[in-house]
Amino acid sequence: MQDTSITSLFVNLTSRLGLNYEFLATGYEAQIWRDGFITTLYLIALLIPVSLIAGLLFAACLTSGRPWLSTPVRAFVEITRNTPTLVQLMFSFLVLNTFVSNLVGGTQNNPLTPFFWVVAVVGLHIAALHAEAIRAGIEAVPSATVEAARGIGFSTLQILRYVEVPLALRASLPAIVNNLINLVKLTTVGNAIAVSEITYASIMVWTQRDNVVSLMIVILLFFSIINLAVARIGLWVERKLAIPGYGL
Repeated sequence: MQDTSITSLFVNLTSRLGLNYEFLATGYEAQIWRDGFITTLYLIALLIPVSLIAGLLFAACLTSGRPWLSTPVRAFVEITRNTPTLVQLMFSFLVLNTFVSNLVGGTQNNPLTPFFWVVAVVGLHIAALHAEAIRAGIEAVPSATVEAARGIGFSTLQILRYVEVPLALRASLPAIVNNLINLVKLTTVGNAIAVSEITYASIMVWTQRDNVVSLMIVILLFFSIINLAVARIGLWVERKLAIPGYGL
């Protein structure tokens, strides 16, 4: 009862400003919109670790010195960086997903959902950007530091794990944080394949209510708040990990 009163008060107050949030008083449309917010948060929570882990692996391959590892990853990174994310998503969903469906005997047997394709495509797209930032950080590690680690008996893998990657991450953190901010914004491409994130849910509402301005204000605030939080957390991590005289 109290929630209904608060909702009604909000609707009435915002209507005086010329904004239309009347749909919040209806169960069906309000639930669609709430589910859109939750789906977007789920996407962000999944995409951040997926992109970081894949980015580290890609960077390790790019700096491995082994052509059979670096060449395919380099090709993937170049294709990913030079084509629109929306095009990548549509290609994956309409071409690769159809191929998978044919392999498993039809769409009804295909376990790969539109949500999966958004996570895979956006996650790997941002991973490619992370990989370039981390690769540059690895290559910026002073050769004397690497030689010192090799001199005390570290293997190539140990040098990468304990010396190059920790230093590279510190140097590339600003670029990584920028990539994560871009990641948050790219979750909106999911609406192209009917993933019910916040923009898709809002489109479903405003086609019935004709309240585009009202919903766009909320969407802009929603993403601004999330990315402000990402930027602040990133700045805090940068300061915590800063090494005087090295990169930061």
